[in-house]
Amino acid sequence: MAEEPLTLYLVKRLELAIRARMDDALRPHGLSTLQFTALTALRARGGLSSAQLARRSFVTPQTMNEMVRWLERHGHIARHRDPDNRRVLLLSLTDAGRTLLERCDPLVERIEAEMLDAVPTVQHALFRQSLELGYGALAEE
Repeated sequence: MAEEPLTLYLVKRLELAIRARMDDALRPHGLSTLQFTALTALRARGGLSSAQLARRSFVTPQTMNEMVRWLERHGHIARHRDPDNRRVLLLSLTDAGRTLLERCDPLVERIEAEMLDAVPTVQHALFRQSLELGYGALAEE
């Protein structure tokens, strides 16, 4: 009898499936999943430094620096000096960035709905709570 895969393997497999579906849905809008994640992090809390945004977007600071340049060049974000620390540049969404997210949100919401349709409705809250508890147990925050 075959041994069941580790839960960690199942979580990673789900992450990869989500990422592939999001990349496919976002590509026609000129975004990757990582770029979408960064933009949504800025929508939730603007005025982040590049390092803070990297942590919230699950990428390295080097990757975020490249992403910030790309997002700024395409008009989705703006950088401005932190009034409390002139050496720090803070990032915020532009109106074009907000509009882009408004177009992309329904695409991502459909992917989530499709995933959750496979889970009995009465288990949705438990599924979400389990993911949050697992993250909390392993996160380095």
